[in-house]
Amino acid sequence: MSNVICSCLLGDNARVRLRLSQLLHSEVEALYGDAPEEIYPDICEVELQGCRREFFSNNTGSAFSVGQQVIVESDGGYDFGVVYSTGQIARKKLRLKGLDKSGQEFSVVVRSADESDSQAILDLKTRQAEIRDICVNKIKKHELDLKLVDVELRMDQQKLSVYYTSSHRVDFRTLVRDLAGEFKARIQMVQITTREEARRANAFGPCGCLLCCSSWLQKIHANPFAEKSQYSEASGNESHAFNITGLCNRPKCCLGYSKHEKGCQHHSSSQSQLPAVGSRVATPEGAAVVESIDAQKKLVWLHYEKSDQKRKYPIEKFNALFIKKQG
Repeated sequence: MSNVICSCLLGDNARVRLRLSQLLHSEVEALYGDAPEEIYPDICEVELQGCRREFFSNNTGSAFSVGQQVIVESDGGYDFGVVYSTGQIARKKLRLKGLDKSGQEFSVVVRSADESDSQAILDLKTRQAEIRDICVNKIKKHELDLKLVDVELRMDQQKLSVYYTSSHRVDFRTLVRDLAGEFKARIQMVQITTREEARRANAFGPCGCLLCCSSWLQKIHANPFAEKSQYSEASGNESHAFNITGLCNRPKCCLGYSKHEKGCQHHSSSQSQLPAVGSRVATPEGAAVVESIDAQKKLVWLHYEKSDQKRKYPIEKFNALFIKKQG
């Protein structure tokens, strides 16, 4: 995974996410109807740095729209964010995350952001590149075995969060003291998983779309899907494992929304239509051997013995041409 992290709230990817959320809010009545506001009527979801989205109470007395920039409470200080969802959408997300418990308290939205706040966050983003370089040098200086993923300097510049990955426990006490003396701020070291690293990368997947975990997925589970081997076996070819592995080197989130059981049944029923790997086929160009099969893409690869060439055929075409000529 690339070390280049995009955590800008005002970047192109953020605008894409906000546009998707705006489209969802425009269809809220058609999707959910005019449901009464029972609890948390003034709750809203705000996107913070690093694609983090949290819920806040809106006690300002004015309604916010998706994409509006706001200043929110954050751990004894304040931070900058962008409204991501409101109304019924925000309340339904609240229930999906299991946060709609009795007595649940949320931080509040302080006020709407002005032009000076927007300029301050842009200046802060510029400074974070320098902060990241300093953190990298400090980590090398203390010879710590960890990978720096991202840094977040809160808008009030009173707290610096350092996100990292590591395969084992790291004693970073001397690093924290060094960073606190350098930046005159409270230092928070946060160890994250590779899934969280991929979410913070805010990148595009092989499908050409923003990563599910960065764009719309509400909760990142530790291991929500089956083991890779199950999907590898279902695909019929272990060499195609990259088709099921995301940037986090874990099974893709979208696999959890495919009907795997029906897919397995269909695969089993159609298995008899597929030639066996290693079987010989007589063709007009000479004898050939079935070298591999891609069941997902429905392709058969033939290796011609005489010319030592390889050629791929769709399964339908292969059956029409050669199924009766197998030896």
